[in-house]
Amino acid sequence: MPTLTPPQDCLSMQELRVQIDRLDRQLIAMLVTRAGYIDRAAQLKPAEGLPARIPDRVEEVVQRVRAGSDELGMDPDLAEQLWRILIDWSIAREERVLGPD
Repeated sequence: MPTLTPPQDCLSMQELRVQIDRLDRQLIAMLVTRAGYIDRAAQLKPAEGLPARIPDRVEEVVQRVRAGSDELGMDPDLAEQLWRILIDWSIAREERVLGPD
């Protein structure tokens, strides 16, 4: 993947947009990778007797994301909203394999 130019080094909107588009592609690639881990979880959970949705784990992930986002300078409320959507999508993906809880 191409290296991103820091925002402060972008001298025009065109250059800035190119960098945003590159970053968006990297984010999508990371989400695709994450989905691979979700698919593997759906394969492993039955042997461990685990359902798709594990409420304690959901909250653990959300709290870790909130703390990390705050540490990195992102609004923790926004991070939580995004991750809850991602988690719900991930659970629905697992339920296609495991069935609903």
